[in-house]
Amino acid sequence: MEDTFKSELETAQKIYDVMMEFLVNYSFQVVGAIIILILGWFAARWISAWVIRFCGRKEVDVTLAKFIGSTIYILVLTCFIIIALGKFGISVAPFVAALGALTLGAGLALQGPVSNYGAGFIIILTRPFVVGNTVSISGVSGIVEEVRLGMTMMRTEDDELIVVPNRHLIGEVLYNSFECKIVEDTVGIAYDSDTETVVSAVKSVLDKLDCVVEEPAPQVGIDNFGDSSINLGLRYWVPSKGYFEHKYKANAAVLKTLRELHVSIPFPQHEVRILP
Repeated sequence: MEDTFKSELETAQKIYDVMMEFLVNYSFQVVGAIIILILGWFAARWISAWVIRFCGRKEVDVTLAKFIGSTIYILVLTCFIIIALGKFGISVAPFVAALGALTLGAGLALQGPVSNYGAGFIIILTRPFVVGNTVSISGVSGIVEEVRLGMTMMRTEDDELIVVPNRHLIGEVLYNSFECKIVEDTVGIAYDSDTETVVSAVKSVLDKLDCVVEEPAPQVGIDNFGDSSINLGLRYWVPSKGYFEHKYKANAAVLKTLRELHVSIPFPQHEVRILP
């Protein structure tokens, strides 16, 4: 029992000696490292905030400004961590090599997400579209609500939220109609109608509608000749928000105009002959 107590006492004494030796030899290094880390944290935050404010004064995109600020924050803090490790005489070369290998592995594993962030960075720099534009790509169309580094958020006329990974927006054919969207329609009139009068009247009513934008101006003309009617082509632009509401309003106005002009809208007819 006495031997066990002495053994435990010697162990505790050794631990105490090691701790005291560590405090004597490295106390100033530990305090210095902690001070360096605190200063680095404050410096990284201050520099990052200053960069974001500077980008704001230069009217840089908010998403890009925050990305630059975050990147600078990480870089500055990393530099101070390396300096703090140097206080203990620790070589950072193995950490740099390990970080490089880890980055390579993560890049291969996260190739898809990384490509989304790269595409988002290109979108923010080149600005092929901005918030509020109506964008159509790969059969998807909507109003851009937010552009993030990894994805773009769009809203449809039915209030559906579409999330598009940014890599699908780069390298593809993209249609940007900005804040408006085109309406392309046809209406048939009888062959004995005065086409010049009808075209002029339809264009005039479209010009007067509040929901139809002035530029580009509405276009109305003979689109093709059908079997039973002359088909007039209508092309005009309306705000993307409320697209179908504006289209229905324009259709009602055009129909009312045709009825006021007593223009016949023929329908396809088939003549059936029964031979004896």
